[in-house]
Amino acid sequence: MNVPLDAPGNPGMNLDPAHALRIADLFREHNRALVAFLQCRLNSLSDAQEVAQEAYVRLVMMERPEQVASLRAYLYRVASNLAVDRLRMRQVREDHPIDPPDDDFHLAPIPERHVAATNQLNALHQALRELPAKTGRAFVMHVIDGTDIGAIAKNMKISERMVRYHVANALTHCRARVDEPEMP
Repeated sequence: MNVPLDAPGNPGMNLDPAHALRIADLFREHNRALVAFLQCRLNSLSDAQEVAQEAYVRLVMMERPEQVASLRAYLYRVASNLAVDRLRMRQVREDHPIDPPDDDFHLAPIPERHVAATNQLNALHQALRELPAKTGRAFVMHVIDGTDIGAIAKNMKISERMVRYHVANALTHCRARVDEPEMP
């Protein structure tokens, strides 16, 4: 069912011909300047054009245009507010990017993955038990506890270079043990 735009059941649509002519004149006279103004604020021509278009739509949809003293000033105010909203949305998207969906759809269901993770954790514990005491201790302090290399060196009374050596050896050993294929 098509409702005429100026029908009583379609609030907010003012199709006063005089108002529409004022908006058309405003567009002809100020659109380039408005888009340039918005482009400076948004650093994007396409965003500036979209915001300008939305501002004109808001002007057309005004319920009481006669209450606005200067349509041009009102247009710039609306466009400026829309630009601020656009910048805020950009900031939100940058601060909280939406990660693309993982390709984990092919993975086993949760119980099977839990069992696999538990087995991997057990293999890691076993690999750590196989390490020499100093190597295992340096690895746990650095990787698990997050202790700085310098602090580990002081605590264990060895050089920082030896701490790095122990951590690297432990990491290599654990990776090899966890990643080694199961024997049939």
